[in-house]
Amino acid sequence: MKMTRETFVSFLLTTFIVLAVSFLLILMVGGSIPLSVASFMRGIVGSWYAFSEVLVRATPLILAGLGVSVGFRTGFLNIGAEGQLYMGAIAITALGVYAPGLGAPFMILFAIVLGFLAGGLWSVIPGILKARFGLSEVINTIMLNYIAINLVGILVRTLLKDPSYPYPMSPMLPASASLFSLLPPTRLHAGILIALATAGGIHVLMFHTSAGFRMRAVGLNKRASLCAGISVTRNIVLSSLISGGLAGVAGVCEVAGLHHRLIEGISPSYGYLAIIVALLGGNRPLRIVVSAIGIAALQVGSMSMQRGAGVPTSIASIIMGLLVVMILARKQLFGCKEV
Repeated sequence: MKMTRETFVSFLLTTFIVLAVSFLLILMVGGSIPLSVASFMRGIVGSWYAFSEVLVRATPLILAGLGVSVGFRTGFLNIGAEGQLYMGAIAITALGVYAPGLGAPFMILFAIVLGFLAGGLWSVIPGILKARFGLSEVINTIMLNYIAINLVGILVRTLLKDPSYPYPMSPMLPASASLFSLLPPTRLHAGILIALATAGGIHVLMFHTSAGFRMRAVGLNKRASLCAGISVTRNIVLSSLISGGLAGVAGVCEVAGLHHRLIEGISPSYGYLAIIVALLGGNRPLRIVVSAIGIAALQVGSMSMQRGAGVPTSIASIIMGLLVVMILARKQLFGCKEV
């Protein structure tokens, strides 16, 4: 769909407002705007390592954001990507601990499938409750987040604990359970390739297949879909499975690509940020890749800005919140149509 003049103007005004608020916040905390901007840009494009860190953070955001978008497209408001990510992390850790002899590349392939199923089944529970009984998936997915996070806390102290280490964490996983590095000595790993390939796959699924059409139809109008012979229950459950499954794969990539063991707090709220990524990307897979990289750059740049200019990273959280409000209110504020 072509971008209309009103939409283009709305993006310009949104950019201007966000920049103006950013500069105002920097001045309010006593920071220097030129120094802050220079530190911000240096943090994201100042070196190959800096740029690679943006892609490292973007990887789980792309995968979880794609999952959230599939649910949103079908009317399944998945707020539980955080917990589903943790379930994927549990899956690859359990596989590495209890089946260490499984060689590469089968270990990674099996881990991705297992992580997808773990995250998907964690999401299917509220999907079934919504489709069959009309229970709020928003409440159920949020509650399951807490269960998954605390389940990790229990496992790294019991069944998955490293007996040779006093702190709660799992043993190091075998080398076959690791994603290969793309740009040594940076932390960039093959998870970014998995994320990009997944974005292409979800784009084809949602916009070029009959299954994707049915899921989108259910999200637009459940009654009309029923009248057309489309099963609302089946498609909500299917979308919840895919939605949670992709978040589970994000958890697999975090363990296999970065940590190589299960630890508490393995996700710095990637599952919640994925909601912002999906909204900013308009629930379109290729735009989600761009919005995920943008959010990752904002986070990495804000940390560099704090180190170089003394500006607190909390400003980045304020900017992300403002961006969501501006994007959601574009139609009311600027009279533009969605694209």
